[in-house]
Amino acid sequence: MRLSDSDLLNPSKRRTLRFYMTGLAPCPYLDGRYERKAFTSLAIPDADNVHNVLSQSGFRRSQTVAYRPACPNCNACRSVRVDAREFRFKKRWRRIMNTNDDLHVTPVPAQATREQYRLLMVYLNNRHPDGGMTDMTYRDYQSMVTESPVQSVLFEYRAGPDPDDKLIAVSICDVLRDGLSMVYSFYTDKAPQRSLGSYMILDNIKRTQSLALPHVYLGYWVKDSGKMDYKRQFEPLEVLVGDQWQPLKAVEADLD
Repeated sequence: MRLSDSDLLNPSKRRTLRFYMTGLAPCPYLDGRYERKAFTSLAIPDADNVHNVLSQSGFRRSQTVAYRPACPNCNACRSVRVDAREFRFKKRWRRIMNTNDDLHVTPVPAQATREQYRLLMVYLNNRHPDGGMTDMTYRDYQSMVTESPVQSVLFEYRAGPDPDDKLIAVSICDVLRDGLSMVYSFYTDKAPQRSLGSYMILDNIKRTQSLALPHVYLGYWVKDSGKMDYKRQFEPLEVLVGDQWQPLKAVEADLD
């Protein structure tokens, strides 16, 4: 049975999706606070359609699960997306794009490789040594990449056109009806002049524009978290307030 947007808002249909809550855990973004998530399984028929609707409502995907923050007494985590149709490549962005003009990007199926895994572990140990992903095994990484019940793609960035050329960055994306959702990205730490994190966002914005689609979803932004502040740079940025997407600049002062 195919679920439409209206189906998901219909109480008689909503029972087909069961939502659960995680327990409380220390917040990774704001000291002294605790996080909790609402989640549901995407291992269901018509997962792509359900995922599209949930993404519009601020959910993110992790393997076969769609989740969103449901923290007690806190609304700091906000879903954000780039308005790709209005995005302009200003001087700073053009400079980053030009710096990486020598890279070769290849879309590949959502399949894990040892080469990707080695790059991921270097990235995690150098940039997020205290994070919960540093003990990830190759099997864990395989599950992260391959256990997607929705349309997903990996973009591999290499130093040359040959598959044997050095892999320096990977962007894992979900394909939505209205654009791309950047699930996770990682890259080498040996080329800081390339600004690879920003470059992959810019590259996906450019790709989304070429597809004549409106949005690049960047996950959650937290107003007072330095870890998330970089997302504000990709204007025009929209933020989900209640059930409405609004320009971040217009509402930022009023957000918790």
